[in-house]
Amino acid sequence: MKTTFPQQLLRHAAERPTAPALREKEYGIWQTHTWADLAQLVEQIAAGLHQAGLARHEHMVVIGANRPRLYATMLAAQSLGAIPVPLYQDAVGAECIFPLNNAEVRFCLVEDQEQVDKMLEIREQCPLIERIYFDDPRGLRNYAEQGLDALDALIATGQAYVAQHPQWFRAEVAKASPDDVAAMFFTSGTTGNPKGVVHTHSTLLDRASAGAEFDKLTSSEEVLAYLPPAWIGQNIFSYSQWLACGYVVNCPESASTVTIDLKEVGPTYYFAPPRIFEGLLTSVMIRMEDAGTIKRKMFEACMAVAKRVGPALMDGEPVGALDRIKYALGNLLVYGPLRNNLGFSRVRVAYTAGEAIGPDLFTFYRSIGINLKQLYGSTETAVFVCLQPDNQARADTVGVPIRGVEIKVADNGEILVKSAGLLKEYYKNPTATAEVLTADGWYHTSDAGFLDAHGHLKIIDRVKDVGRIRGGANDGAMFAPKYVENKLKFFPHIKEVVALGDGREKVCVMVNIDFDAVGNWAERRNLPYAGYTDLAQKPEVYELIRECVEKVNADLATDAMLAGSQVSRFLVLHKELDADDGELTRTNKVRRGFIADKYGVLVEALYAGRTEQFIETQVKFEDGRTGSVSATLKLSDTKTFTPVKTAA
Repeated sequence: MKTTFPQQLLRHAAERPTAPALREKEYGIWQTHTWADLAQLVEQIAAGLHQAGLARHEHMVVIGANRPRLYATMLAAQSLGAIPVPLYQDAVGAECIFPLNNAEVRFCLVEDQEQVDKMLEIREQCPLIERIYFDDPRGLRNYAEQGLDALDALIATGQAYVAQHPQWFRAEVAKASPDDVAAMFFTSGTTGNPKGVVHTHSTLLDRASAGAEFDKLTSSEEVLAYLPPAWIGQNIFSYSQWLACGYVVNCPESASTVTIDLKEVGPTYYFAPPRIFEGLLTSVMIRMEDAGTIKRKMFEACMAVAKRVGPALMDGEPVGALDRIKYALGNLLVYGPLRNNLGFSRVRVAYTAGEAIGPDLFTFYRSIGINLKQLYGSTETAVFVCLQPDNQARADTVGVPIRGVEIKVADNGEILVKSAGLLKEYYKNPTATAEVLTADGWYHTSDAGFLDAHGHLKIIDRVKDVGRIRGGANDGAMFAPKYVENKLKFFPHIKEVVALGDGREKVCVMVNIDFDAVGNWAERRNLPYAGYTDLAQKPEVYELIRECVEKVNADLATDAMLAGSQVSRFLVLHKELDADDGELTRTNKVRRGFIADKYGVLVEALYAGRTEQFIETQVKFEDGRTGSVSATLKLSDTKTFTPVKTAA
């Protein structure tokens, strides 16, 4: 699509001025912004930023949740030829210092008092910052910091300028080229400083359009924008595709109201990482376990029919008349009400990405009539590389290459991608750019995988993480930690896993339980506990987790390539892994190396064969205070299985 984001905005405003573009829930009421309203707001903000001195090719940081005026400010910056840089709203101040200085940021727009305080806290370490604008003025009345002002004041300045220069905005928008830089997204920085991924209007809109074509998206779609805008996954769905298609983006009132807002909006197009789908299913199962006997038996009977018949119906395969009748009855009694309760009654296409999704979880949603599919992509590829066709959605693949994508597999198993959606560069980092982009236009994904006989891509792990067992009975066997971790996370009682084994004679894992799911499980067994740490170390919980580990081992034993990755020992951590403690990235990916170093005493104990180990860990609370959590952890052995030779 050879155009720019502001040009798309003006096109929608001209063609459908009164159609809704954005909705925001405020004080419990949905407020609608039409395309004409939005275009006017963007023009005013752009004029205000122009008056304040924001220059073409300059970076402007935006920090906050999905809010119409934050989206409008990103469009306003792009209208001036400047480059919006969204940062994670839950990042601590120290995490913002490098991006702000690296991008030489003078202008910031933040959502509220919390974000203002964060910027003021680090301002001395970011000397280039001149202007900080805030959207929500609550709590900021008595702030008198230099360069701090309300977005409303900026808009008022812009209104006066627009009144005097009515043709200025369109002239500015017309200056932009599709090949100009449109946005920069910082990676999570798991192994060092984050890298700024530079994308043009052309790369983002090309992939947004290719994804829209694949799933036949139209301007009538409804989307709920509730994940961080700094994550390109959310950004591509609620910004790039929004402006490519012209559909409606709905912004929840707050993180705590997302579940309610989801039901009220009833999106037709939905995107979430597996952990969101896992959480929704866990809440359903907890409610059903607490339900009466008749209701629970009806649910179990209907779900048995759904599991057997639902996926075939979803894929358009032939199903017998009796089974169709049973499914229709189940739809009336269970599946329909369940979809409605989840907020998925109108979903036409639902996607998950970022991590592998469990086969049972995947099948559950498809069996009750939700068209859940997987996609493959990354920040550097503008997300859309592979998508699953409606009738070919499988839990063990991530889809087929879509329009404009070429894929090949290197000798070491690494996936290489060529498409019109590839990053322009890593900002100020030519060395890193040269490492991932070849001279002839191939991008090194760092993912290990292969294309199966049906042309679907399968991902095994990160190339750098695929290791080898050294010594013992499995000497030389392949070890894929992420593959093992994901298999364990498929169980509803397990939230996070860290697998260790590269260069060692056996595989050991450290587990985080899902506190809600295991807590409910414990309560139904009259098992008292005083909190996460206490519950995690209960002998009964260890037996529960051991069963999960041994089921995974039995499954791995049937895989000739990964049978050596079976887990020999495990422990349940005394605290939940947390991004604020540096253990997870802001996109909730495990920082395996950091954790192995931080919990080195536990790693040593696992491999030394000890049965318990004391540990004390420093933690950071939400209010910024630090404290410590200590416990004596149990370390447990698990059963492993002789590799099963499968028929060729």
